[in-house]
Amino acid sequence: MKPYRQVPIQECHEPLVAIPLELFAIETPHPYIKCGANYDGKSPYYLRQGVLDRVIKAQIGLQQIHPGWQIQIFDAYRPVEVQQYMVDYTFQQTVVDRKLDLAQLSEVEIEKIWQDVYTIWAIPSFDSKTPPPHSTGAAIDITLVDERGNLVDMGSPIDEMSARSLPEHFAECQDPVEQQYHHHRQLLCQVMTDVGFLRHPAEWWHFSIGDQLWAWLCDRDKPQPTTSAYYGRVV
Repeated sequence: MKPYRQVPIQECHEPLVAIPLELFAIETPHPYIKCGANYDGKSPYYLRQGVLDRVIKAQIGLQQIHPGWQIQIFDAYRPVEVQQYMVDYTFQQTVVDRKLDLAQLSEVEIEKIWQDVYTIWAIPSFDSKTPPPHSTGAAIDITLVDERGNLVDMGSPIDEMSARSLPEHFAECQDPVEQQYHHHRQLLCQVMTDVGFLRHPAEWWHFSIGDQLWAWLCDRDKPQPTTSAYYGRVV
């Protein structure tokens, strides 16, 4: 079990609200809908009200540094059913990408693939005590676009299962291009943490506030944890 899943949740019952998409850049259709995920006819672009308010403030901060730049919202609220679909999809796609024959794999080899999948994806738990971060409406996957609407290069795509997804992967690189990747990641982190978000320690694109992961990160360096999550699973 990932350590943050042990953090208690004291649900605040703040509403899940639609993201005003005209304020941000988005990918159309939604990346997971393109993979076949079923949102039951509903928009995938929802967040808790307080989370949305802070993302809007983060974009204002970004535009004070780079006029015309925008936050691109890759993913926001994610029902557990979609979490399950994407976990299964990623497993199957990994088998294909690695040119493996599932029928020929041992249990140990299959388990190794699942371990790789869960380096990126949270377990799709329906237990109210251990919701996936995105199923709380408190987590968001984002990147940046410049004033011309072009994606800012972060050095790796969102959801990539590799060491390049680690936020500090390019921190010590001497190559000027790779140094720029790190600079872009740091800029993204700066505008988000300035308004209260914390970044996932293994994913440069994932930020949250108020969920179990955020609470765990708040107390990670404290001898005794005191922070509870206030956003639980939205049903």
